[in-house]
Amino acid sequence: MGDKTGQGFFKKVKTEKGSEILTLDLKTFEYKPRVKPKFASVEAAKPIEDLSGRIKMLIAGKDKAAEFLKQFHYGLFSYISHRIPEISDELYRVDDAMKAGFGWEIGAFETWDLLGVAKTAEAIKAAGRSIAPWVEEMLDAGHTSFYKVENGKTLFYDIASKGYLPIPGGEAFIILKNYSDKLVWKNTSCKLYDIGDEVLALQWNTKMGTIGGDVLSGIQTSIEKAEKDFRGLVIANDGANFSAGANIGMIFMLAVEQEYDELDFAIRAFQNAMMRVRYSSIPVVVAPHGLALGGGCELSLHSDKICAAAETYTGLVELGVGVIPGGGGSKEFALRAADEMHAGEPENITLQNRFLTIATAKVATSAHEAYNLGIYRKGLDEVVMNQDRRIAEAKRSVIDLYDGGYTMPVQRKDIKVLGRSALGALLAGIHAMEQGQYATEHDAKVARKLAYVMCGGDLSEPTIVSEQYLLNLEREAFLSLCGERKTLERLQSVIKTGKPIRN
Repeated sequence: MGDKTGQGFFKKVKTEKGSEILTLDLKTFEYKPRVKPKFASVEAAKPIEDLSGRIKMLIAGKDKAAEFLKQFHYGLFSYISHRIPEISDELYRVDDAMKAGFGWEIGAFETWDLLGVAKTAEAIKAAGRSIAPWVEEMLDAGHTSFYKVENGKTLFYDIASKGYLPIPGGEAFIILKNYSDKLVWKNTSCKLYDIGDEVLALQWNTKMGTIGGDVLSGIQTSIEKAEKDFRGLVIANDGANFSAGANIGMIFMLAVEQEYDELDFAIRAFQNAMMRVRYSSIPVVVAPHGLALGGGCELSLHSDKICAAAETYTGLVELGVGVIPGGGGSKEFALRAADEMHAGEPENITLQNRFLTIATAKVATSAHEAYNLGIYRKGLDEVVMNQDRRIAEAKRSVIDLYDGGYTMPVQRKDIKVLGRSALGALLAGIHAMEQGQYATEHDAKVARKLAYVMCGGDLSEPTIVSEQYLLNLEREAFLSLCGERKTLERLQSVIKTGKPIRN
């Protein structure tokens, strides 16, 4: 009867802490607190980031959860086989509909492929379900999958011709996993592919696309290999997100153990990788999508061009965890603020806007909004409406930059920083925010560190400095904040719950 009766399979009751939802015990017909079941197969599959590996692990289990998933998939596969050609002549359209309409990461026929078509077909029949005759004909003809990859392009099994055809429009898409036979180099987290036309593509497979030591090594190695024999490098991936930032678990561990030399080395490695992206002899184009936060945003800031999916959430969010952007982000915003200063207007206005973007951890909720925050550059960086086309567009951009006579940029030594003339105004603003209780004491401390870096330090007058000068200030501030107890509390909260605390 739903919520009108106040109780059914579930019952909402008031408690001292608020409210609690009880569940109906089908044996005693009394309401009891919910007990979350635990299954060995689910616990074993949770740490697996790759969906394909996770599904295989779940299906291979022997408990109730695994059996439920098997029966679910057997029913699904039986159903979709009988819907061809009733609702579509081509099977790939069913998968496209499931992915576009229901947010599935892989389609139903793709999942069947993953589990093995022939083996699963036998299991479906053993479970008392039927499969469409065309699937039997396909298997009898020696075709063992609904999809296959040739020369980087995905082909689908066509029932009418009883053979494989390319998916229409597939030439406009680049799917990196389709280039597994073109692997140039790999380590435990990264894979580097030759995607044709003398262009390399780097992707990494870490939880939420986080950037750690392996990924930084992968970036350096990829650029080194691209400089020898290729036109340029694309950095992208096929996962749900581009990158949620640096590996804060590693930062937290080093900070808690007070391994400050190791932490200093890790920050230097991050900064060096970002500067290598900026100052390489070949064009480096980044194609972000989904989340591109923190270190993922810093990587974008240092690229020669960005080809971002329209639905990209990007920003420098480090202040939320009690540190400042330490991979060149603070330096880059100070540099861009210096470039945007115009004669005849107060110089600190541009710097103040840049400072506030980082200090309030603003996130662009779309690629177009990232232009307004100064993360993407108008007239240079590009927004790709169809997310699946962004890697192909990035490859085209690499070729255009290279053929246009690309030359390695010269490291900047002409950055104007304002010193005390801007630092005083920023510190006054931070104090006002703290007194007005818009910022906590620790928020204010982190913001003061950021202001110090972006103003070039406590200089008595505006001065011309180099990028390395600003990077050194940035690294020093980052290290000092990692020694703060409240920063460690924030880092620990993000690691445990996925959310920072306001302490």
